Amino acid sequence: MPRTPEENNRIRQASKEKIRAAAMELFMKQGYYATSISDIAKQGGISKGLLYNYYKGKEELLAEMVETRIREVVEVMEEATTLETASEQLEYIVNGAIDNIYQNPEVHRFYLHLQTQPEADEELIKYSYLIIEENARQFEFQCEIFERMGIKEPRKRSLYFSSVLQGSMLMISTYPQKFPIEEIKAQIIHEFCRSSNV
Repeated sequence: MPRTPEENNRIRQASKEKIRAAAMELFMKQGYYATSISDIAKQGGISKGLLYNYYKGKEELLAEMVETRIREVVEVMEEATTLETASEQLEYIVNGAIDNIYQNPEVHRFYLHLQTQPEADEELIKYSYLIIEENARQFEFQCEIFERMGIKEPRKRSLYFSSVLQGSMLMISTYPQKFPIEEIKAQIIHEFCRSSNV
């Protein structure tokens, strides 16, 4: 019996996820430029021809990886907006960010590395800018949350919140097994997810 279009799409998406995971692992181990399409195909356990069936080359693969990451972040923000109070929204962001990093520490390290590319690197810098632009949108959303919470200086509070959250995410991605995840989440939530004029 032939496969349905839904089954074909599911198989296609699973193959692409496998390719992206293999690419990320290799980009982290040996760098973007030192990784070839052949390396990615071998790491993913697929043929080079099948990889080219999905991606024209390494840059298209990287572009989709960045787009996928940005979409994941946007989904967290959109889900947060469905919650009733600003405090609940902020708590959702904290839990979502920290849980995601704890489950996928290498993903955070990869995108952090990508954000810090030299401006002279014309191939990678455009992806760095995309991530930085999305971070700026997140920051503005957080400012709005703090404003609704009645914080006197919401931009400063958002900057402090972002610094604490990003710092925690970096530590978790660096030392995932040694970091007291639940205690840190509780502390961040206690400090930021209350409605007071700080």
